[in-house]
Parts: sequence; C-alpha cells; structure tokens
Amino acid sequence: HGEGRADTFIEFMLRMIDSVLDELAEQIARADDRLPLCVKKLMDRMEYDTPYTAAELMQRLELKSKNALRNNYLSPAMRLGLVIMTIPDKPNSRNQRYIKI
Repeated sequence: HGEGRADTFIEFMLRMIDSVLDELAEQIARADDRLPLCVKKLMDRMEYDTPYTAAELMQRLELKSKNALRNNYLSPAMRLGLVIMTIPDKPNSRNQRYIKI
C-alpha cells in the first residue's frame, strides 16, 4: 500500500485464518463423532504426551479386565494412530506405557 497502511490486508488475512480454523474445527468434530465409543472414552481420559501404565488406564476407565483394556480400547486406538507404546518392540513389558499423540 502506498501509505504504508496494511489495515485492509491484515483484516482480510484474519478473516481467512478464522474461516480456515472454523473449517478445521468442524472436521475434527466430525472425525471425533466417528470414533468407536471405547476409543473416544480412552481419548477423553488421557492427556497428550503423558505416559500411562495399563493399570492407570484401567483405573481411569473403571475397568477390571486388562484384556478388555487391550482389545476394546488400546488396540483400536493404536490402529488409528491415536496412541503409541513407549516400548513397541516389547508390548508385554512391565515397563510399557501408553501415550496419546
């Protein structure tokens, strides 16, 4: 702009950014609605980048069976790329932790 004022451009860019963020929020909400209920519950109980033991997750989910945790929650979440193991080469390690990514 000849006078060094960028008001119009800045306002335009802010509107564009706002529009893109609204669209992304809608896409995330739709994707979240398609998650299996158990996986959604697991995601709701985990914090990002925090390692959890199986026992901690069972307590957070109020589960009594480690098999139920593994088959209904962790395995589907890992297949979807939502959770990773800290020791992927040793899935049965007593030091295994699970992290929401």
